This record gives sequence, structure tokens and C-alpha cells, in this order.
Amino acid sequence: MANKQSFFQKLLNSLAGGKDADAAKKKHLKNIAKNLSKTKFKFYKANSDQALPLMGKFFFDLYKALSQCQTLFNSQMNPNYYKTFTINFGLSENQKKCVEELSEEAIVEASKKMPFDQLKAKVKETSSQFSNEFDQSKIQMIDGLYQKLLTFKSFCTFDYFFIIKKFDSTVRENEFSKAPKFNTIDASYISEDLKDFLAVLYALPFGADWTDLMQLLKAMRGGNEPIKAAQWAKVIARLTQIRASRVFEMIIQLITKDPLYEVKYEEKHETIIEEYIDKIRNDAQATLKKIENAQKNSKVDGLLNQIFGTTNISSLQNYTDDQSAYFAKKNLGTFEYTKPLNYLKHFLLEYVKRDVRAYADLVLIRGKWTTSALSAEMSDAYNAILESSEKISIFDKKLSEEDGEYGKKLKTLLPRADRDKESANIIRTTLKDCNNLAREYIVNTTKQLIVFGKNTKLLIEDYQKQRPELLTNWKEVERFAETPIKELGVTVYKKIYLVVQLMQGLVNNSQA
Repeated sequence: MANKQSFFQKLLNSLAGGKDADAAKKKHLKNIAKNLSKTKFKFYKANSDQALPLMGKFFFDLYKALSQCQTLFNSQMNPNYYKTFTINFGLSENQKKCVEELSEEAIVEASKKMPFDQLKAKVKETSSQFSNEFDQSKIQMIDGLYQKLLTFKSFCTFDYFFIIKKFDSTVRENEFSKAPKFNTIDASYISEDLKDFLAVLYALPFGADWTDLMQLLKAMRGGNEPIKAAQWAKVIARLTQIRASRVFEMIIQLITKDPLYEVKYEEKHETIIEEYIDKIRNDAQATLKKIENAQKNSKVDGLLNQIFGTTNISSLQNYTDDQSAYFAKKNLGTFEYTKPLNYLKHFLLEYVKRDVRAYADLVLIRGKWTTSALSAEMSDAYNAILESSEKISIFDKKLSEEDGEYGKKLKTLLPRADRDKESANIIRTTLKDCNNLAREYIVNTTKQLIVFGKNTKLLIEDYQKQRPELLTNWKEVERFAETPIKELGVTVYKKIYLVVQLMQGLVNNSQA
């Protein structure tokens, strides 16, 4: 058809124009009318430019045959539904089992029965099993079925009733008990409708095997067939004849007086498997992350209650989640270690300056060590811990918007960040520097707490020996203790052990 049009276009262009061009066009349209009259489809009367009742009947028969399919498709407008249904239809039994195991409900249930690391490995293995079964032939089969479904859906949901109504204004939608009385109409009323119809008609894959689509539609309708395979076979056979005869193209050419008209339709080729696999995998990972966070938060809350007797802890004024929110809203970054630094500072204020100091005063000041080298490590760790408390306080003050080195700068730059790239970059750099400092305080203090805790454990063991090896005057030290020395040591060790666990859980790689 394209070659013929190219020929006639050249013919028309070669003429001088005016009357000669009009004559060539009329001659070509006359030939089209002659060819149309030779077809068996009596849909159009060329000399009066009228669409005949048989055309109305043709569309009514299509409308009737496809009515249940149209209802099926109109009841579900979400395009993702058709993607998912088609893919699930093509899955093996093992893949369907994998999908179930990778659902949020299944993963959450499994998390109650196994450690998280084991659950994570299981989800990874199941995801691999699921995706590995998608070989090239299966991917092509599912993608092909989906394309077939889309073209079939477009063809079924075409507005046949709109055309039929033009042939019989009394016809009612989805009423097939009696045949309408179709009239001859001015063909110009339906020229655009015919173009739209050919666009969905020509998109159909006429040479395809429709068996899998018929099975898919049946499954989609819960076991009922919206159209029987034999009925669709008759429809597609008639449509094949329509397309081969080019009857509607010729009718449109005659109606529009455009001998060069050709059908325009879109062939879509969409691959859907990769996106689906990614969704299954990403949803499973999101569920794992949710479980991990829940377990982590539960563990953190448990440790906070054991250490402080509450989860409501506030010791920092400026390096906080509330202050961080201003930067997060503008996508400039956040304060990343607000919680662990807040908990650590509270521990240093509430416990180091009380119980830890009391124990350190007893064993480091009043205790007589067998060698000074043995006490040096514990003493250095204790002093470093006290210094950390002061460093964190100074750091937090520097973030004050009123008089802090960092805080004032951030407050000044924040209003400009939306329109000034340099200001935004300075804020990001400052936040990064602050976070590096916060992490450094947490990591270094945790290391010193580990050293102090390890030595406390050695002292508890030494106290219980018949012949102590670290301190030679336990009896004397004990007289100055308001709380029994062993009990105080155990309390200090337990608190340090718990706070180290808390810090290591909240800050990755906090221990060198």
C-alpha cells in the first residue's frame, strides 16, 4: 500500500497542478470506488457517500461478541493488574511458591522462628531461585502474552456502541435481545471513528496463536470464559478478511477524498519481567529492613531501660533530631548520630560522674597496686572518659544558633541554600564535619569504656581471690566504700557492658 501511495504521490507531484492534479486525484478515487465495489463487503455507497446498514450490523456483531470481554476490562482500570496477572499466569509452581515465601506476611512470620541473619540468607536464596527460572524462552513467552493481551484489550474496549448509535439512535447499551434497525447514514459522520477502529484492528497480531490468551482471560474471570475460543476464531477470521480486502481503508479514502490515506497504528513492545523481579526483590528487602529496624529498636529500648530505666533521654541541646529536621527538609543532610551521642552523654553525666567515679576513686586513689604499670591503663582510660564528656558538651555548644561556631554559620546559610549552591555546599560540608566529630567522640569514648570495664572485671576477680594479685589493700579500700566494693564493681561493669553494646549497635564499626 505504501508503494502504491508513493507512486500516486509522485504522479500528482509530477503534474503541473490545478486541474490536472484534481483530475488525477478524481481518477484515483474512481479506481478506489471500483475496487471497493468488487469486495464482498457492502458497507458503503460511493456515489452518494453513505454508510450502509450492513456496516452498522458489522460493528453490532463485534460489539455483541466482545461485550463480556469489554465488561471484564472496564471493571479493572489499573494497568499494573494486567502485568502482574500475566506474569503470575506464566510462573511455574516453584516460582509461585517463591513469591509466597517472599511476601511481607511470610517474611514477618518467618522472622518469628529464626535469627535475622538466617532469615536474610533464606530470602536471598529464595529470590535467586525465583529469578533464575526466568530463562529467555519464558521471558519471551510472558512478554508476548502481555503484548497480545494489550492489543486484545484495546480492540475489545473500542467504543463500538458510539458508532452503532449513529446507525440506530434507539439502540441501548449492552442490550442484545433484539437486533437494532440500522439506517443508511452520511458516511462523513463516522470517518474519524473508522480511523480509530483501524488503529486498534491493525495492532492485533493476526498470525498469533490465541490459545494462551483465551486461557488467561478464563483465569482472569475466575474460570468463566468471556469469549469462547471458537467464537473468537470466527471473529478473527472475519477480521482477517476485512484487513486483507482493505475495505475500510478504501471507504476512508473515499469519504475523506484522500487517495493517499493509510492506516496509522502503534506497535508497543514492552518488557515486564525485569521490573517485576526487581519489585519482588525490593519489596522483600524493604520487609527485611523493616524487621531489622524493629528488632534493632526493640533491642535499643531494652538496653536503654536496663541502663537508665527509661527510653526518654535528653542531654544534648543542639545536636538533636529537631535541629536536624531543618536540613533534611531541604535535602542538605542530617545529624546522623544524635541518638547514640545523646545516650552516651547522658551515661557520662548520670553514671560516670557517680558510680564510675566512686569506684575509680576507691581503686585508683585508695588502692595499693602491686605495680603502677597495672593501674596506668585503667587510670588513663578513666581520665579519657571524663575528658570525652567535656568535649561532647563543647561540641554541642558549638552548634548553638546564638553563639556557637557551627550553629551561627548554619543558621545564616540555611535561608540562602535554596538559591545559592555555594551556601548549600558549605552546609553539607559542615554537617559532614559535625557528624565525623560526633562519631569520633562515640568511638573513642566506647574504646575507653571497654578498657575501663575490662580492668573492672579483673579487679572483681582479684577481690575474690585468697591472695589478690592486683591490689594489696582490699580490706582498707572496702572501709571507705559506701556500697560494698564487690557490688559496686559489678554494677559499674554491667552498666559499662550494656552501654558498650548500645553504642556498638547504633554506630557501625564503633570498635576498632
